[in-house]
Amino acid sequence: MVDRIRHDAPVLVIGLGRFGAATAGQLDRLGREVLAVDTDENLVGKWADRVTHAVVADAKSIDALKQIGAQDFSIAVCAVGSSVEASVLITANLVDLKIPQIWAKAISASHGKILERIGANHVIYPEREAGERTAHLVSGRMLDFIEFDDDFALVKMYPPKPIRGKNLTESGVRSRHRVTVVGVKSPGKPFTYATEQTVVSNHDLIIVSGTEGDIEKFAALE
Repeated sequence: MVDRIRHDAPVLVIGLGRFGAATAGQLDRLGREVLAVDTDENLVGKWADRVTHAVVADAKSIDALKQIGAQDFSIAVCAVGSSVEASVLITANLVDLKIPQIWAKAISASHGKILERIGANHVIYPEREAGERTAHLVSGRMLDFIEFDDDFALVKMYPPKPIRGKNLTESGVRSRHRVTVVGVKSPGKPFTYATEQTVVSNHDLIIVSGTEGDIEKFAALE
């Protein structure tokens, strides 16, 4: 069912706090139709001109959701996190309305487990994920860090000194350090895919893939 959802399908976003507002705003910038819902009239008024539609409604009530046509959406985001009870009630309502793809914000592991059990397809931990990402970035060499579920990571970083001025075969990036340089960005140029003959200079940025542990060791090379 999820696989058949249109890539440009309208999205229902419930909750216009920082996370919900950021989600709704980015979806709008990507050209997606958004219905934003909150109980706070001021927040709804603030976002009325920024997204396709913004309405005042209490999503804890399934009747209120039906009145705004929530059942017609194939994707919904429950961005309410401050109240676990409200989050669970809203997510349960979205499940009861048979919305195929439900994304829900969680503030703790136990909260997330409840959301999964009642039927949320995707549980997001914004604070935890931001904290984990920051922990990797504070080392200084990494500029961006994305970790996937199986310990695989993709990182934008400055190249360590041992690989500068050599092509990727000579520097033994993959054989010695067990990471792969996916792309290189030279100053004033777009990112390009790396090959075995790509030479990395002092001023380049690189995109590297590998396990979290291998990338941390690679980034620490002097």
